[in-house]
Amino acid sequence: MTCPRGQVSQGWHGPYPTSSPTAAPLIVARFTKTQCQPCPDRPRCTTSKDGARNVGFPPRELRDLEAVRAKQQTPGWKARYAVRSGVEGTINEFAHGHGIRRCRYRGQPIAHLKHVLTAIAVNIERLSGQLATEEAPTPRQPTAFQIFLDQQTIPRSKSWRTLGS
Repeated sequence: MTCPRGQVSQGWHGPYPTSSPTAAPLIVARFTKTQCQPCPDRPRCTTSKDGARNVGFPPRELRDLEAVRAKQQTPGWKARYAVRSGVEGTINEFAHGHGIRRCRYRGQPIAHLKHVLTAIAVNIERLSGQLATEEAPTPRQPTAFQIFLDQQTIPRSKSWRTLGS
């Protein structure tokens, strides 16, 4: 790797695991102190006071966007992403819709109770919004009196109780 001032890195190391177990490992290119100390562009290049510049980047197979985009079109990737999307949507609903980040009570047991009760409320809300699995019941056949009213083009009231008032 070559820096903007033309210095060539002294070696490549890795891939090193990152702090997250799900993140990709990084390959690190290292420059020496003797390369970085006298450089006038050092403040723009690194924040290290006395060390040298280290540049980390993912392995080549993860950098190739065309291969990654092709992998994103596979049914397996879409199935895994659908699960992740559902989880992220639920977390977003809790955080923004139900204020789960703040708790008016002190103490872990009461905060836990708030989280559990909020989860129950969200589940009830979601269940009430689902469509019934059974088909809607068929409407009742009109009575003889209703058929007579329809034949005479007399409008039917929605409630027969309102007729006498």
